[in-house]
Amino acid sequence: MNFAFPAFLFALSAVSIPIFIHLFNLRRYKKIYFSNVKFLRAINEETQKRAKLKHLLILASRISAIIFLVLAFSQPVIPSAKSTVKLGDNVVSIFIDNSFSMETVNKNGSLLDEAKKRAKEIVNAFAVSDKFHLFTNDFEGKHQRLLSKEEMLNSIDEIKISTASKMLSNICSRSFDLLAKSNTVKKKLFVLSDFQQSVTDVSKIKNDTSIAVTLIPLLSQSNNNIYIDSCWFATPVRQAGANEKLMVKIINASDKEVENSSIKLFINGVQKTPASFSIAAQSDKTIELSFAIKDAGNYNCLIQLEDFPVTFDDKYYFSFSVAPYIPVLCVEGADVTADSKYNPVKSLFSDSVFKLTVQSEGKIDFSSFTANKLIVANQLEKISSGLNQQFEKFVHNGGSLLLIPSANLNSESYGTLCSTLNLPKYETLDTANTKVDKINFEHAVYRGVFEKKSTTIDLPVVLQQYRFSKNINTTEDYLMRTQNNNSFAASYKYKNGTVYLLSAPLADNYSNFARHALFVPTFYKIAFNSLSESKLYNTISVDDNIVLSNLNVTGDRVFHLSGNNNFDVIPEHKNFENNTTIYFRNQITNSGNYSLNFNDSLIAPVSFNYSNKESSLAVLSFENIVSGITESGMANFSVIKTGEKSVVDTIKEFSQGTKLWKHCIILALLFLAVEIALIRLLK
Repeated sequence: MNFAFPAFLFALSAVSIPIFIHLFNLRRYKKIYFSNVKFLRAINEETQKRAKLKHLLILASRISAIIFLVLAFSQPVIPSAKSTVKLGDNVVSIFIDNSFSMETVNKNGSLLDEAKKRAKEIVNAFAVSDKFHLFTNDFEGKHQRLLSKEEMLNSIDEIKISTASKMLSNICSRSFDLLAKSNTVKKKLFVLSDFQQSVTDVSKIKNDTSIAVTLIPLLSQSNNNIYIDSCWFATPVRQAGANEKLMVKIINASDKEVENSSIKLFINGVQKTPASFSIAAQSDKTIELSFAIKDAGNYNCLIQLEDFPVTFDDKYYFSFSVAPYIPVLCVEGADVTADSKYNPVKSLFSDSVFKLTVQSEGKIDFSSFTANKLIVANQLEKISSGLNQQFEKFVHNGGSLLLIPSANLNSESYGTLCSTLNLPKYETLDTANTKVDKINFEHAVYRGVFEKKSTTIDLPVVLQQYRFSKNINTTEDYLMRTQNNNSFAASYKYKNGTVYLLSAPLADNYSNFARHALFVPTFYKIAFNSLSESKLYNTISVDDNIVLSNLNVTGDRVFHLSGNNNFDVIPEHKNFENNTTIYFRNQITNSGNYSLNFNDSLIAPVSFNYSNKESSLAVLSFENIVSGITESGMANFSVIKTGEKSVVDTIKEFSQGTKLWKHCIILALLFLAVEIALIRLLK
């Protein structure tokens, strides 16, 4: 037991006053004479025994009253096992979890409302002279200063649900850093949260033993939630006039099975493909939504579920663009130019789906490379050092290069290009008469081309071809292979782009590929796959920047990101080579479809969704939190279980110990009442 004011214990010497009065009774007795005192003597003896007992009881009552009155002024305190009682003012830091999961409800309303109520109770448990610090998941600059009691109570009322979510270790670290700057001895941190499993990383907390930390879990009535985890298309490229299949992954994070729940798809504000689904408890399911794209353009889309009470993740936004044409550049060698009557590449890409630009080997405009998605190097005899550099730069920035060798190729220049792009080199010419016997149905080029896989399909005949060297530093993804196990066509990844190699020229004396049925779908899909598909969606606070390629940004012109409700921000941008990186710097706080504009022209539609980290409502139990703290050996941490005991009383017990001065006053008054009763009632 400790005493807040031990100096008052010297007043216990006042106990001697009633003792002195009782031991030295100075009252004089009057003598009365009787003729016969036989009976009076017996009465006198009985009266003395009763009087002595009465006086001793009164003495004990007075001594006890004085002792407990003195103890009341000394304020005895029984310290908590979790805290050392210290004198002086307090500096109190309070974290209120305002993430989306705090929208769930219990009998007191939403968890955020209960957290704000509990926070006010904590503040009112401390003195007016104490200082307070309030912060939330937003980690705002205004939450980096100490407040008075009145300011603290007003600031608590202003807290609203936020898109942000922070790990428990980051929360403690931020509070510890601020409290470390204070010279106050008594430092406390209170964390009011639902303590989701996804954010409660007790083992990663860098503890400060000088700060008493109290965790206050808030429990909801139900942790059921259904949400959209992700979405993607079954095919890599969107085409006008094509039927698209959108795959949507749904997660049921509840303990109950969901049957015939509705899901809706909106494209540019128009509802498409309403559907329903059933999903088992604690499981995920991928459903397919089909729709048709009629025209080229930009499409803003929304997938919507119906789920209550957690609704922030019931809407999932995504966007995509359909190009009106695919820009293709064909750089032709002398062999192709000489045979102007037969040019399968030029004939194929003359379709309206493509915008074909043809340049001869001797007159190449390097500045036009960035305007194209696919470059076809059609039977070039020699690749100059300048063209080598431009090809590398083009593929590095995400372009696709299709390399068709020449019958008279310069092996040294081709070897230099292959080394630059980390490709296998063209070696000796193999004149063995063979044919293609393997086709990679799983390759992105042939995905969706064939209705079913077949081993009896008619494949091209190869009369002669160049062999590829073995390059262990690159990964080949073959399209077709011949019977002698040489790749007839293959693709290779380099930086952000793709390189396609053909092992033979498009001439009849090398193969019949240019006249074969596979020629058109192979070259078409190579061209379509050259479209760099932008991300369907971004995640707020996670994907805080996007990269745009082949965009000419000059002068003082700026980007604008605009959305609903007159939202318009100017994001930061940086240029590097032909890429432009847009930085949003946490300017996006609401999910939705946005438009990225430059120089009053639409660059691309951009969609943002909330992180699904808050969608899984699984929380740590009181016992799990306690065991985690115990295992980490953090003696300055304690956990309050709400509902069993008043939070204020528990906080006072943890922070100040159990005060006994009220009990002492009650006992002092009780003994005074006993004294009065003894004097008046005991005759």
